[in-house]
Amino acid sequence: MSANKTDKMLRWLIGTTVIFAIALNIIVFAASNKKELSISQQIQYRTQALTTTAIMFLGLAVMINAYYAGKRTEAMQKNAIASEKNVELSMQNAQISQDRLIADRFMAAITQLGHERIETRIGAIYVLERIAQDFPKEHWTIMEILAAFVRENTGIPTEAELFKEEDAQPIYWGKPKNRVLTTKHGERNSEEAPKIRRDVQAALTIIGRRNSLLELESQKLDLRNIDIRRADLLGANLERADLRGADISGADLRGSNLCGVNLHSAKLVRSILYETNLQKANLREANLQGANLNRANLQGANLRAANLQNASLRTANLQGANLYKANLQQATLKVANLSGAKLFLANLQGAKLGKANLHLAGLIGANLQGANLNGANLSGANLNAAKLQQTEVFFANLTEASLTEADLYQANLMGANLNRAVLYEANLSQANLIGANLFGTNLCDVKLEGAILTGVKNLDSQQIGMAVGDRTTRLPDDLEAPTHWRQSS
Repeated sequence: MSANKTDKMLRWLIGTTVIFAIALNIIVFAASNKKELSISQQIQYRTQALTTTAIMFLGLAVMINAYYAGKRTEAMQKNAIASEKNVELSMQNAQISQDRLIADRFMAAITQLGHERIETRIGAIYVLERIAQDFPKEHWTIMEILAAFVRENTGIPTEAELFKEEDAQPIYWGKPKNRVLTTKHGERNSEEAPKIRRDVQAALTIIGRRNSLLELESQKLDLRNIDIRRADLLGANLERADLRGADISGADLRGSNLCGVNLHSAKLVRSILYETNLQKANLREANLQGANLNRANLQGANLRAANLQNASLRTANLQGANLYKANLQQATLKVANLSGAKLFLANLQGAKLGKANLHLAGLIGANLQGANLNGANLSGANLNAAKLQQTEVFFANLTEASLTEADLYQANLMGANLNRAVLYEANLSQANLIGANLFGTNLCDVKLEGAILTGVKNLDSQQIGMAVGDRTTRLPDDLEAPTHWRQSS
């Protein structure tokens, strides 16, 4: 019902009520003037008429008050709706202004990324960081832009591009100056690598200190095949980044977060990864030669066929890591945690594993020739067919370890604990077992020619009878060489 119709109805009701009340009073007063009625009856009729009229006007007043109260409420509701619409309109205008401001700042910064002056490019990079901080919705877009900037300005050239670059190089008859040397495999020498560009370093710094909590798990930085040798990534957050094929040789990554990062076939030659978090990182076929990984967390990392030659991994956590066919030649793994690690067919020649924890580690076919395992914990480890020639295993714990067909030729096992170890068909020729604990050790078909077993603990004649020795085997004073040893000699 419209407001005009409601007002007409209200006026009609008021008029009808007034006319009815006047008519009622006239009728009552006329009837009360009859002579047949006493004065008290006349007064009673008039009082009832006045009371009825008063009630009618009171009801009318209540109705009018309710009507205008409703009108006021309706007006207030309309004002509230109008205010809400104004607020929404203001917010929309503010959002439009903000989007326009972001777009303007975006376009200006992106345009300046291609400026010829490096100072302008650096300024644009920091403007993009400020936008990412002020407007969290644009965070990931800006990180992708910065990652693309790094990729475009540091990409590792392909073989065809390298060939073209070499063709364009002038011929030096003397010793060339400031040239990037390459190895026989085409890998560039990081020692001759130029210092990273300042604008690229600025982009990497911003990427490394970004707020990764604003990113979805599926959002991963694309930094594949970039060349950022000698970059400063101290404490950088590169969690879950894609760095496949990247060259990060000589970079400072101390204390960085590389958890879950993909570094497949990446180069990290002589990089500093001290206390770096590489938990569950993919380092398959990565080159970590000479890298500093002391106290690094490599728990559950994939280092299959990785090159860790001469790398330092003191007190590093490699628990459950996959090191299948990894090259750990001359690597330092003192006091490292390799519990449950998979080191099948790994090359550990000359590696330093003193006091390392190799509990339940898989070392089937591993090459430990000349390695140092003094005081290492190899309890329950699987060393079947492992090469341990001339290896130092002083006071190592080999409790319940499996050394079936292992080659321990000239190995030094002085004071080692071989409690219930399995040495079936192992080669212990010329090995030093002075002071070793052989309680329950399986010596079936073990070669003991020239081995030194003087001072061993818990060795009995039954164990010796199962082994293969000769007159060069030095037994404890309380044990005699079996008959078949003397006959074979």
